[in-house]
Amino acid sequence: MSSNIRISKNCEFCGTEYIAKTTKTRYCSHTCNSRAYKANLKKKKVEGTMKEVKINRNSKELEVLTYKDFLNVRETALLLGCSTRTVYRLIQDGSIKAVNLSQRLIRINKKSLNSLIPQA
Repeated sequence: MSSNIRISKNCEFCGTEYIAKTTKTRYCSHTCNSRAYKANLKKKKVEGTMKEVKINRNSKELEVLTYKDFLNVRETALLLGCSTRTVYRLIQDGSIKAVNLSQRLIRINKKSLNSLIPQA
C-alpha cells in the first residue's frame, strides 16, 4: 500500500526543508535522526548528573544545618522545604520567633522551629 502524500516539512535537527511521504516524519534523513537521538541521550545524561549534583549539594547543606543552633532565612527555608518568602511571612505572623541582629541579619533559633512542626 503506497502513499501519494507529499508534505513539505522542516527537519527538526538541521532545519532544512524536505519532502515527507508520511505525516509522522520528523527528520530529513537517517543521519539527522541518529544525531538528534544522540543529542537527546546526551541531554538526558547531563540533566541526570545535574539532578544528582543538586541532591548531593542539598544533602551536604542539610548536614551542616544539623550542627548549627541559629539559622538565617535561607537555611531555614532549606530545612523546612519552603521558599524564603514563606519564612519571612511566618516571621511576620509570629509563627517563627526571629531576632534582627542588624537591619539585614535575621537569625532564627532552631528550637523555635521544633515548636512549629508537631512531633508525631
